[in-house]
Amino acid sequence: MRVIFPLPGNEAFAQGLAAAGGFELGHLETRRFPDGESYVRLLTDVRGKCVDLVCSLADADVGFLSLVFAADAARDLGAREVTLIAPYLAYMRQDRRFQPGEAISSKSFARLVSATFDRFVTVDPHLHRYRTLSALYTIPDTTLHAAPALADWIGENVEAPLLIGPDEESEQWVSAIAARVGAPFTVLRKIRHGDRSVDVEVPDLDAWRGRQPVLADDIASSGRTLIEAARKLVLQGFAKPVCTVIHGVFAEDSYERLAHLSSRIVSTDAVPHPSNAIGLAPLVAEALATTHAGAQDLVRHRRPPEPLDEVEQAGFDSFPASDPPPWTGG
Repeated sequence: MRVIFPLPGNEAFAQGLAAAGGFELGHLETRRFPDGESYVRLLTDVRGKCVDLVCSLADADVGFLSLVFAADAARDLGAREVTLIAPYLAYMRQDRRFQPGEAISSKSFARLVSATFDRFVTVDPHLHRYRTLSALYTIPDTTLHAAPALADWIGENVEAPLLIGPDEESEQWVSAIAARVGAPFTVLRKIRHGDRSVDVEVPDLDAWRGRQPVLADDIASSGRTLIEAARKLVLQGFAKPVCTVIHGVFAEDSYERLAHLSSRIVSTDAVPHPSNAIGLAPLVAEALATTHAGAQDLVRHRRPPEPLDEVEQAGFDSFPASDPPPWTGG
């Protein structure tokens, strides 16, 4: 039996996942102590169950400790295995030491996740110098791809689309989306000068006058590439583009800036955002049902927790974990 627990902010995705897979939806309490430390309590029995913790890691620095505490609590309470469902996987950017003294945070983060979970599921991780996640993570991963869902949305909602990829590296990916839609495609040339400085060269698109430009990207973080591409498309006399992304992070004011240059912005719900229009819960539910079926040998089994002796149990029973929240009246 599977039980799905959402970390704060991930409730909608977890509900959709539980409904799509016919899984139990668990309940989790999280709050802050007066000094800012995190409190986590599992309100659903997990003994003997497969526990899935749903947490998009777009803001990993804020919620990661609560995620670790929830995973450890589930294991201590007798869960068979603990899986991280992270539709967006953070800390993939720093995959080498670009300047002397820099932390290679992708490796550090991978060690933390690998030490906490038995396996994890993610969607279109932002791989550059790593060919696969197994080069970083020491636990089994299931890597899913949202491009078909993106293509289906375009095919159903955009008339006469012209697919446009953000750079030369995206050509194979965008061409596959275009083929599924039955539309032409082209790619831009991106020159990155820094985290917040990007230049985009748009080819001559006269052959596709009258078609609706659709910018497709796997991630919009700073949004600079999409903003610059949209601006130049309009300057060429095209209609404002439809912008479609898998991971709509949209840091700072990038969403507002892009909205002025686009006819519509659409993202998957891998990162909770007002632009979410493409649900990934069915994709993840199918993967959970198929990947875990008969896959016991892939699970990193740990010893079950040692039973508490009478003295230890008495200490747990008599000492409150914390003051009750004021709204309980306790």
